[in-house]
Amino acid sequence: MNQSFYIGTVGAQQQQRSLNVTGNNISNVNSYGFKGELSRFSSLMYHNVRTAGGTDAKSGSGAGVWGTDTNFRTGAAAQTGRSQDYMIEGNGFFALVDPATNEISFTRKGAFSMASLERPTGEVDETGQLKTDLFYYLSDGNGRFVLGADGDMLPMSDPNEKQNVGIFDYANYNGMEHIDGTRFRPINKNGDLTFGTGKLVQGALEMSNVDLAEEMTKVIEAQRAYSMALKMVTTSDEIESTINSLRG
Repeated sequence: MNQSFYIGTVGAQQQQRSLNVTGNNISNVNSYGFKGELSRFSSLMYHNVRTAGGTDAKSGSGAGVWGTDTNFRTGAAAQTGRSQDYMIEGNGFFALVDPATNEISFTRKGAFSMASLERPTGEVDETGQLKTDLFYYLSDGNGRFVLGADGDMLPMSDPNEKQNVGIFDYANYNGMEHIDGTRFRPINKNGDLTFGTGKLVQGALEMSNVDLAEEMTKVIEAQRAYSMALKMVTTSDEIESTINSLRG
């Protein structure tokens, strides 16, 4: 009887985790460049039980969410008319570098802006120290800067001029680490970094690829599974109470 309590409790808990993933997708339905996630369930430990007839029957401990997969399907295009907005038609990512940590991450969100960064000018002042000055680059607006096709940050002199924004890609997206809402970090099995085959489009952004109707269906499925798991706990409690009352 304790096993049924456990299975029901775990089932309710795991459906709550699945609802958290779905809820995050729904909350980002209007976020540019967002990629929806899908919960993946896996069976928990199974073992064989000898039945009265002498055969083996499998007894399990329920199922749990072992991870999430990211849906990299391309979202719809939204025309903005802003010269610093970019989207990719086809495969590929924009690359962002954080000067403070040298971390490079990848995104499909191309809502960029012009930002300043203090860097050495290459000249030396009268004290022998390198001179610094403010330079302007294409940025994501959060302290990270966009890399060009040559792998370096993109200096900006005219904010309306189309920049040579780099498009980079990997042969395999499976397991790519989701850093935040729109940024990703590659892992070893994604393979080597290559140039993307997608086309750069200025003045447009890629919308979220979340399908609201599909997410609402997942909510209904999770709610029903959650209710069934709680029903198992309730029924097990009723049986346990009945057995305990018979002992007297």
